[in-house]
Amino acid sequence: MQPFSRTGLQPSRSIPMTRLLRMNRRNFLQASAAGALASVAPGLLSSRAYAQAALTIGFIYVGPKDDYGYNQAHAEGAAAVKALPGVTVIEEENVPETVDVQKTMESMINLDGATLIFPTSFGYFDPHMLAMAAKYPNIQFRHCGGLWQAGKNPDNTGSYFGYIFQGQYLNGVTAGYATKSKKIGFVAAKPIPQVLQNINAFLLGARSVDPTITCQVIFTGEWSLAVKEAEATNALIDQGADVITCHVDSPKVVVETAAGRGAFVCGYHANQSPLAPAKYLTGAEWAWGNVYSDFVKKAQAAGKLGNFVRGGLKDGFVKMSPLGPGVSDESRRKFEATLAQMKAGGFSVFKGPIKDNKGNVVITADKSFAEDAIELESMNYLVEGVVGSTA
Repeated sequence: MQPFSRTGLQPSRSIPMTRLLRMNRRNFLQASAAGALASVAPGLLSSRAYAQAALTIGFIYVGPKDDYGYNQAHAEGAAAVKALPGVTVIEEENVPETVDVQKTMESMINLDGATLIFPTSFGYFDPHMLAMAAKYPNIQFRHCGGLWQAGKNPDNTGSYFGYIFQGQYLNGVTAGYATKSKKIGFVAAKPIPQVLQNINAFLLGARSVDPTITCQVIFTGEWSLAVKEAEATNALIDQGADVITCHVDSPKVVVETAAGRGAFVCGYHANQSPLAPAKYLTGAEWAWGNVYSDFVKKAQAAGKLGNFVRGGLKDGFVKMSPLGPGVSDESRRKFEATLAQMKAGGFSVFKGPIKDNKGNVVITADKSFAEDAIELESMNYLVEGVVGSTA
């Protein structure tokens, strides 16, 4: 945690300056008595008036900003926002999905004058972000994920997400050419729709190369459990998988473990190629800089921010890591042709007929879902060929 400092913030007599500078934003509000806050009110008001004119934005991360994964991808997006004129960016990392994130949001509002906050982790939404949105109806909150519902959640809240399953489909294409065992592996955190989309798309991409390929999935149960992620990766390789990808907060452990065992890897969230340069095929990455910059520019122009924002490769929400040395010429040609189709729009990753791994038809032959299909956000099954269970 970085200690905070504020221009114009005067220390209270009840809180020595040395102690004040050591406090992080989460324990400041709790530790400061009402009288102490009153004594610094003039400084806060002048700071807030300036911040509102300049647009102060808060970013909150559940892990470190350099995790080679989910948090790093969002921090890279925040870095793009910092380059915009008239913007002040406040960040805090390693904030758990507990009441701590409410304290962080509240201090960003009251100490920094933030009027737009991005709580980026899945578990920040309910009850934490919703509680702060009710308390501060004039502040805008936008959450990463698919949880916002029209008519149910406040208008000063919303969600944004990308069709990164397109990237996992492209990961699958490279995996389909690279695998010798015809078995690929997936380390997953939790069986929520976005994760199931990625698992299914990974196998469908591989099966576009060879329909006999199967995918083994292991769920760890949490977004960040390094020991279980390493165990799952080793177990998949022990069962014959020779290409591994994942959907966890930080793919670092999965990538390094798989490459160390001689398996190829496909990345997720951010570019992990420096961790395994010889074995990294490609990776599905977020391009949050485009998304955040669009939100900020609308806020600066006093425009209405979208409540339900989505996009894919053609919209600049998602991008792919450069192809690695393990990608063959044939694989490169199919990868680039499929990527071009996706960027043009209308490419259907999920095209019927598709059965789930229990033999039920889940997408009929007359249906296909392109990148803008909202129905995919309720996906609760694994497709035929995925060995694993959502239970």
